[in-house]
Amino acid sequence: MREKLRKIRKEKKLTQQQIADMIGISRAAYTNIELGKKNPSLKIVIKIKKILNYERDDIFLNP
Repeated sequence: MREKLRKIRKEKKLTQQQIADMIGISRAAYTNIELGKKNPSLKIVIKIKKILNYERDDIFLNP
């Protein structure tokens, strides 16, 4: 599970739907990324990091 991604998203007070809309993917697709069921493309990773204002590269690494 990508707990780090979920934690950062919640700290920013964003829903999965809001992030999915900003990225241009479905909520289900974003949920699968957050749950670790789907590996996002580099383009999606960059968009997520920008939306969450997260500079580090460890956002998708397991804790």
